Amino acid sequence: MPDFDELTNSPLQPLHSCFLEQAGIHLYVKRDDLLHPEFGGNKWRKLKHNLLLARQDHYPALLTFGGAWSNHIYATAAAGKTFGFNTIGIIRGESHFPLNPTLQFAEQCGMQLHYITRVEYRQKQQADYLEKLQQQFGPVYILPEGGSNTLAVKGCAGITNEINSSLKTVDVICCACGTGATLAGIISELKPEQTAIGFPALKGGSFLNAEVAHFLPAQQKIKNWQIEDRYHFGGYAKINDELIQFIKDFHRQYGIMLDAVYTGKMFYGLFQLIKQGCFKRGTTIVAVHSGGLQGNKGFASLPF
Repeated sequence: MPDFDELTNSPLQPLHSCFLEQAGIHLYVKRDDLLHPEFGGNKWRKLKHNLLLARQDHYPALLTFGGAWSNHIYATAAAGKTFGFNTIGIIRGESHFPLNPTLQFAEQCGMQLHYITRVEYRQKQQADYLEKLQQQFGPVYILPEGGSNTLAVKGCAGITNEINSSLKTVDVICCACGTGATLAGIISELKPEQTAIGFPALKGGSFLNAEVAHFLPAQQKIKNWQIEDRYHFGGYAKINDELIQFIKDFHRQYGIMLDAVYTGKMFYGLFQLIKQGCFKRGTTIVAVHSGGLQGNKGFASLPF
């Protein structure tokens, strides 16, 4: 069993290409996808302090929520198996057999899968519904959908600290966004001269401005960060041929695989901003690879 603190300090990989050199941009990838083969990326960052608290308080099981292709469900199941927790997944929608690769993996890790209607799923943050789940399943440590809470933000703050410890100069840190907790963690440890950019996977991602601010204490709500919501490709898990081709070209040129839901859209958006001259020459950018590659199995056009 790995130690909790062993799964930190992912490598920074510099990218080199004529495109970046002509733009005068120094670009690094924070390879959080390499933290662990099954629950790496920002999902481990979010889980770490929650699992430490669950262990401290002697909870035998973790309960959480997600859709049928949820990276969080996948990671929680794997981390629970690794660190000795039973796991329960409350899955949005009806059961389908055979299970898709995400849910099949979760079940193989020992996760109990329970399916609920979309109407019932909307109650997932209500205190009376959470109490009902405690009564149904016994003493369980409840993780919110996506694993996003204050402990998750604390875990994601380590991303910025590790980056600043490794590089003398960093101007911009980028990440993909679902709930905004990863971006909030990054922002919480920014230096005054640094900027963070979040790229939402959801259509209408400007709502994340309020979500991110909610995670930050008052003194950190200063806007040295922004939400760039033009590159969602139509919404969550929506893709097109242009995005797929970009992901394939990126893999061919830089040797790094991206996922179509989060990091593919982030890097596409970042490269568009670079093409548009949004960063001055000499800018150093770090883009966080938050994992999620298991989700590519849901797209027939991504055979990897």
